[in-house]
Amino acid sequence: MNSLSTQSEKVQVLHELLAAATHEASASMSRWTNGLINLSLDEVRELPLDEVVADLDLDDRLLTMVVLSLEGLLGGAMILTFDEQNARLLAAALLNQPVNQQPEWTDLEKSALTETGNILACAYMSALSRLIGEDLIPTAPYFLQDYGASVLQQALLPQAMSGDQILVCRTGFHRHGENLNWRVLFVPNHNLREAMEKAIRTAV
Repeated sequence: MNSLSTQSEKVQVLHELLAAATHEASASMSRWTNGLINLSLDEVRELPLDEVVADLDLDDRLLTMVVLSLEGLLGGAMILTFDEQNARLLAAALLNQPVNQQPEWTDLEKSALTETGNILACAYMSALSRLIGEDLIPTAPYFLQDYGASVLQQALLPQAMSGDQILVCRTGFHRHGENLNWRVLFVPNHNLREAMEKAIRTAV
């Protein structure tokens, strides 16, 4: 078996591991949104560093985001991206109020989105922690409006220092079966990726 097929199989098994975590996160998201939103793992891919931003279609558009990272050696970043309209709709639904038409986000709206990120990250990392047998501790999420490509490039720096291949996990949001223009990008660092691969080898 050549190294390419071995690597391909490894990414496929990582997909299965991350799909299990996404399933738990989806259940938490459904409870948080009263059954409105669920999640699916769209893909787990290993890409050359210089292709990641283009492949994920993050250009110079201004996006609404919730960003958090993992503390410790087993690190990484999770980025929730929203288009403006759907971010406003989610905030309004969570707050049970009309959609805010003002250009500025209120503190309550920001809090609703960051709590969404917190619930999602805690469920996701709790599932991954059980799977790899190590504690994963997410930082407090923060609300951000910035250019998606720039934020992702910052998240990729720890991985870029340990190699030129980047593991990116992309998760989609769905509302009553409709695909929404929201995404979750999870980028584990080199140490966390090794821990996941070790868990896979042990399970096999």
